[in-house]
Amino acid sequence: MFKSFKRFVSPGLLLMLAACGSLAKCGGPKPIEKSEFNELYRIPAQVSPSPQSVFHIGHSLVARNMPFMIEQLAGDGHSYNSQLGWGTALKAHWEPDVVINGFDVENDHPKYRDAHEAVTSGEYDVLVLTEMVEIRDAIKYMDSGDYLHRWAQAGWKANPDTRVYLYETWHPLDHKEGWLERLDLDLDRYWETELLRRAMAYDDMPHPIYVIPAGQVFARFVREVEARGGVGPIQRREDLFIKNDDGTQDNIHYNDLGAYLVALTHYAVLYQTSPVGLPHQLKRADGSDADDPGPEAARLMQEVVWDVVTSYAPTGVPQG
Repeated sequence: MFKSFKRFVSPGLLLMLAACGSLAKCGGPKPIEKSEFNELYRIPAQVSPSPQSVFHIGHSLVARNMPFMIEQLAGDGHSYNSQLGWGTALKAHWEPDVVINGFDVENDHPKYRDAHEAVTSGEYDVLVLTEMVEIRDAIKYMDSGDYLHRWAQAGWKANPDTRVYLYETWHPLDHKEGWLERLDLDLDRYWETELLRRAMAYDDMPHPIYVIPAGQVFARFVREVEARGGVGPIQRREDLFIKNDDGTQDNIHYNDLGAYLVALTHYAVLYQTSPVGLPHQLKRADGSDADDPGPEAARLMQEVVWDVVTSYAPTGVPQG
């Protein structure tokens, strides 16, 4: 039995949204300076080699199969739970009167756990936070930096050793400004400046929030594939995303191949271990066989992931 959520946004929230007429966050501290932000990641995260317990807060760009793929990649002992919704903001996961669309559907599985209960339990090594997309709307209307701060603080209050990560996602393939172009620009202007640098500006932030740079991995991998004219079953960026039942392209939700690429990224960051050589024939969460990228594409995925995460210090992975 799942808790019920209102199918509307409260009048108070609507007034708040109307008052926030720019991309800048309503209230809260200004972003910390870029130099101060960079200094936070000078020393890598301290990660135990033992299996990890992970809690995912998010939506359909987490879904069920990707966390289960991480578990298979990590091996015995890795465990996870999640709370998900449809396009759900961190604010909605936090506030009881803000809608979580699709709550009953997305959490109807054995890995569901109430987010507040999980985070305040102190039982998890890792908390992975996923903001809604369009990321601009999340920043403009849903106080992303503030709620990133709130969730991180709740995790650390329960367990000071919990590592907190922001999962960098992406926008639709058909975005008018260009999919790759926005991936190149958005990391600094939105994910870092408006989320991380605002969240880290609060006085009560004892640790940095690290990054799982899935958007950057997608961009690097797609450029490699398209430059080579295709690798294995992947000929173009669309081959990483779902086809709808009517044959049209889903421009934002990954298929099994995309899920594998994102799972590799999580694994490499959370375990600070190269994914090169990991298996590529995995299962979906329902026990069925996931689509296999094949050895050539899987190897390229693994190499790209490791190159990206060891070239971006906010992952917390030792660089170089």
